[in-house]
Amino acid sequence: MQSSPLRSRRALWIAAGILLRLAFIAFARPGYWGDTAGYLELGHNLFHHGVYGLADNGSFAPSLYRLPGYPLFLATMELLFAKIWPGSWINAVFLVQAAADLAGGLLLASLARRQFSPRSAEIVLALAMLCPFTAAYAAIALTESLSVFAVSLGVYAAGRALLAAQAGGRHRWALGRALVLAGCAAALAMLLRPDGVLLFAALAAGLFWYTARCARGPWTHRLKAGAASAALYCLVALVPLAPWTLRNWRAFHVFQPLSSRYQNDPGETPSVGFYRWALTWSYEYTSTLDSLCCIGESQIDINLLPARAFDSPQQRELTARLLAQYNGELSIAPELDARFAALAAERIRAHPLRFYLVLPVLRVADMAFRPRTEAFYLDAYWWRFGRHPGQTLIAVLLGLINLASMALAAWAFLRRRVPWPWMLGGYILARCLMLTTMYYAEQRYTLEFFPIVFIAAALAFSEMPRAGSEAMRA
Repeated sequence: MQSSPLRSRRALWIAAGILLRLAFIAFARPGYWGDTAGYLELGHNLFHHGVYGLADNGSFAPSLYRLPGYPLFLATMELLFAKIWPGSWINAVFLVQAAADLAGGLLLASLARRQFSPRSAEIVLALAMLCPFTAAYAAIALTESLSVFAVSLGVYAAGRALLAAQAGGRHRWALGRALVLAGCAAALAMLLRPDGVLLFAALAAGLFWYTARCARGPWTHRLKAGAASAALYCLVALVPLAPWTLRNWRAFHVFQPLSSRYQNDPGETPSVGFYRWALTWSYEYTSTLDSLCCIGESQIDINLLPARAFDSPQQRELTARLLAQYNGELSIAPELDARFAALAAERIRAHPLRFYLVLPVLRVADMAFRPRTEAFYLDAYWWRFGRHPGQTLIAVLLGLINLASMALAAWAFLRRRVPWPWMLGGYILARCLMLTTMYYAEQRYTLEFFPIVFIAAALAFSEMPRAGSEAMRA
């Protein structure tokens, strides 16, 4: 039983979390981003024209460049609320996302209370309710809030499953229910974003490994127990992807259970050479804004590129000619893309360590630790104090909050206080490796760290219980 003061504090944390998200919804700028229109058009066309695709000169062609989860969510909310809430139905989207974000925090706190202590649960709840970074995305019509919820649900369900496995055979039904719930979380993550497959893989490996360790008997029996748990989880997670995969096979004759890296449809030629060239110098968010986000929409100013984009005056002159050709057409033809690819190959041969190690590490560090200005509509050049002292101070404060959260979580992992480290830490490591290859360096791609950060940061202040802790730490 929880004490009355503890219940009161819990209610206060939840109330603060609700108010924070409502404040973002009420006072933030309209939460439409560049991707929002594309998501909505895909879902709208499916509901009203029977084609999951984009309009082109009045006709509708099928597309697979976006997974169907978020487009269907947006189109459903429009269908339900556009008539009764005209002009403002998007607020219903924000309210649902806020509720999902709050629910994710409650699930993590519930897991911490069951496995660790009421003190740990309260810290997890406080961190989840008051985190400005996850709360801000409740008021933005992008996949991030629901993706973070999927991670929270997956961690909660996998944790419950492993606790049931640790308790033994008398909790078989509890284990099965938790595995089904974990599978649903992984399916949601994969239907929202292709990188949701990282959650699927991390939970599958963790459920197999830790269930096998918790089982009793010879090693063959342990392996069977782990395989059975992982198989049920994988079945539940993969079945929802079957209709999407079948549709892609019938429409495009390709096996595509997720979406392509370059978000292109079969028959379209992505600008692989240009993006590979960008990876030879780009790692920070400002480079993404000044160059990569311009593709197909506006010109690229060579003077905005950093000095590391050129290894010599001759290379700068060549880059200027290539960009001038792009600026004249606002498109990258195959011939131009091939010339960018050749330039990229030249730069990689000259500095392989920079391309394969230094820039990838800096890219992940920028996404993880840079002040998260994008969700708060602050100047991306946040350090220019003379132009906007207020924005600079807010950015520094946000950066310190972010850094403190990450540092506490890292400390807890290093002190072996985090449960199931190969599963939770493995997910973060796999996501970092994926982010090293991202040509768009945006801070929102590290939001999915935070459910695990909340748990780890809370455990930085309190030890795990001794009972069963060694098995969870392994």
